[in-house]
Amino acid sequence: MTKRYDSSKQWYAIHTYSGYEEKVAESIRQRAESLDMADKIFQVVVPKEKQIEIKNGKRRVVEKKIFQGYVMVQMKLSEDAWYIVRNTPNVTGFVGSGTEPTPIASDEMEKIMKRMGKKDPKHKFEYKTGDVVSIVDGPFKGFDGAISEVDPLKGKLKVLVNMFGRETPVELDGLQVKKV
Repeated sequence: MTKRYDSSKQWYAIHTYSGYEEKVAESIRQRAESLDMADKIFQVVVPKEKQIEIKNGKRRVVEKKIFQGYVMVQMKLSEDAWYIVRNTPNVTGFVGSGTEPTPIASDEMEKIMKRMGKKDPKHKFEYKTGDVVSIVDGPFKGFDGAISEVDPLKGKLKVLVNMFGRETPVELDGLQVKKV
């Protein structure tokens, strides 16, 4: 029984041990180059996106993997190309049904690439709706309140502050609060 290979350029998802995505991507690139497979293995990508993380009152941009434990490879599927990728250290296999690797739909890959190329990083909060926080900066400094809304795109939180016996919603930056 021979396998039917698709000779068109397609994206495939490769499953790896978590934490080894970068090493696997680099190994595949090196192997493709050294074994003269540049005409069959084209791109190797570890899907990542930029996020804004707030830790200890400091805002910093970090890159987070979109799919933990996966590497995307654009290649023409052939016996030798499949063998090289499959036998790269720390690769546990291709994503697909049965033993056949299944290509990623082109619209799905476009979404992933678009997400990776996003210029505006998303804010990553340690806060969620219902958390009680203390306001450490701004006109409401010293007040405590419960978070009623989290907007990770803008980096804003809506906090219900008790003033004059009433809960008043106040919009704050993620750096203006800390967990109680």
